Amino acid sequence: MKLARIVVAGMAIALTLSACGGGGGESGTGGTASSGGLEKTQLLVGVVPVPSAAPLFIAEKRGFFKAEGLTVKTEIIQAPQAVMPKILNGSMDAFLTSYVSLMAINDSGAAKLKLFQHSQEAAPNVAGVVVAKGSPIKTAAGLKGKTIAVNVLKALGQTLTNAHLQEAGLKPEDVKYVPVQFADQLGALSSGTVDAAWLVEPFLTAAKKGGATQVIDTTDGVTAGVPIDGWGVTEEWLAKNPKTAAAFHRALAKAQQVAGADRKALDEVVPTYTQIPADAAAAMTLGKFSLEADKASVQKLANLLTGYGYLKAKVDVAQLFAPQVG
Repeated sequence: MKLARIVVAGMAIALTLSACGGGGGESGTGGTASSGGLEKTQLLVGVVPVPSAAPLFIAEKRGFFKAEGLTVKTEIIQAPQAVMPKILNGSMDAFLTSYVSLMAINDSGAAKLKLFQHSQEAAPNVAGVVVAKGSPIKTAAGLKGKTIAVNVLKALGQTLTNAHLQEAGLKPEDVKYVPVQFADQLGALSSGTVDAAWLVEPFLTAAKKGGATQVIDTTDGVTAGVPIDGWGVTEEWLAKNPKTAAAFHRALAKAQQVAGADRKALDEVVPTYTQIPADAAAAMTLGKFSLEADKASVQKLANLLTGYGYLKAKVDVAQLFAPQVG
């Protein structure tokens, strides 16, 4: 399987991690409700084209939104930071966001966001650090003094890798991180531009098939079960649209349960909104789609981010979640 065939239009997993990027695709209107007492019946949702967005498309495919009196349209985004103007002016109602992005935006003061519905947490072999075929590096400790590619600096990849380096007796400053897009990381490895690369699915599976060796599973061990992403909204949107929020949440939660119980349901929808071919979608390792995030794991991630200086203020995890998922 060639890596070029599975380039995701944006990023993967951490996927919502970049603070830059653009939007595009289909846009919708903020229609006023005419039935059921909903404040709005038409919603525009920002979607990062990665597996974590699958529950939204399952909800659409199975008529869960229609049953709640909602029409949901989507717009492809790369990260919520890139569409904050639309989010803040209300023209975009909700959006897929990593926990890292949501905490970073709140920490910056740019907005007051809530995690509206959890989507996915990590499982073993969803993301990891790999080295080129034949590399003398065999363990995390062997990365001392080496250069590691991550898709975005001071985000999930660097945070998780740091935790594993410390577990191996190294300090974060014992390695050098450089930003390299996922699709370019194998080329950087083979050319020797970097010594190692942090990859996520489906890139991780492709790298292994190409001969790369995984030296750290960054979604297991000390960082097992790390929360990846979910659906975000602003506090203002929740206050203005309580009935619509409840209906939207019911539909998403129902789809989330399907995603958690039926892998085929995920495999069916992922190729419809990403550039991941059906065979790659079926082969890649996915995280766990659970109804709610484990709060202790969210706090652990928040503590890592503040501990490494990626966030200025300590995070009160209880304040991250909208009331219906808190």
